[in-house]
Amino acid sequence: MKYALIGCGRIAANHIKAVMNNQLELVAACDIVPENIEALLAKYGLEKDTSIARYTDYKVMLAEHAELELIAIATESGLHAQIALECIDAGIHVIIEKPMAMSMADADEIVRRSRERGVAVCACHQNRFNVAVQKTRQALEAGRFGRLSHGSVHVRWNRNRAYYEQAPWRGTWAQDGGCLMNQCIHGIDLLRWMMGDEVEEVYGVTRQQFHGYLEVEDVGMAVVKFRNGAIGTIEGTTNVYPKNLEETLYLFGETGTVKVGGTSTNNLDVWEFADETEADKANKGLEEQTSNVYGNGHTSLYADMIEAINTGRKPYVDAVAGRNALEMVLAVYKSVKTGQPVKLPLKEFASVELEGFYEEKNNYLWHKSTSTGIVQND
Repeated sequence: MKYALIGCGRIAANHIKAVMNNQLELVAACDIVPENIEALLAKYGLEKDTSIARYTDYKVMLAEHAELELIAIATESGLHAQIALECIDAGIHVIIEKPMAMSMADADEIVRRSRERGVAVCACHQNRFNVAVQKTRQALEAGRFGRLSHGSVHVRWNRNRAYYEQAPWRGTWAQDGGCLMNQCIHGIDLLRWMMGDEVEEVYGVTRQQFHGYLEVEDVGMAVVKFRNGAIGTIEGTTNVYPKNLEETLYLFGETGTVKVGGTSTNNLDVWEFADETEADKANKGLEEQTSNVYGNGHTSLYADMIEAINTGRKPYVDAVAGRNALEMVLAVYKSVKTGQPVKLPLKEFASVELEGFYEEKNNYLWHKSTSTGIVQND
């Protein structure tokens, strides 16, 4: 299958590894910085491979390679939707890095247009393929939890100034979003997927505590009401000192309790079921070794996408899944902006609607503190 990658930054290495593991034909790579392409290819000994075309303009690449069958988009998040829609219009199947878009309008258009054109779209929520996550999903589908009571996701990571200075688009409302959109959306995807997908209401609170040089939040929490009666909570932050602590998913049911832990939901820290079998003993304490926080799921996600294209079925993580994860984050953001719970489905909202939010809030808090005498002026 003929493949191209658009965006050769931080996450791109996981995509090229998946390409090689699935024996795709790497036709072209595109990045606005040519050195990024060469550095990426060099990691896999491909820097001298002249059969791989290099581009700094994806539009030119699309125009010159009508034979492309699959493209992965790994640019800054604010460009995902625009590029995806152009690929869909060209009849090319697409893997879109998270988040799939930055607005509900764009996400819904990707879903609509991909269906209309018969193009497969995969949202790159690769953690669904983690061994621990898959075992939990299998137990859920087998009814081993019984009725679900509640669940929670906790993403407790560290992102310092150096991380944001590597790419100026990070930490902006237009191109990235805050910790909930960037670092926490994988966990949010897992929570919604496991808890029944149908969400009734979201109420969120966020703050910008230690990253005043950014536009966005660095800590966020939310309560989620699911239509099946279960309750979910979300906690995400980039304020943990001195390094990433954990990304964990808890599920509590009538007859089962699971904690999927580790730095990226890759371990089974707790595995308890009323109908315990001998096979369950192997799951307790399971650890999947990973080389980074992105885990090992890209290879499996690519394999599934290839099979979906070849057989005409939906990808395991399709465009609707990407839309639903985005909807959760944007619902939190809308709740923060309005101070009210937000009913789903969310028809219209975009991350840019929070532009200036923390600047205004911080100015308000500063003026409030000076008026009460907490801050003294000389």
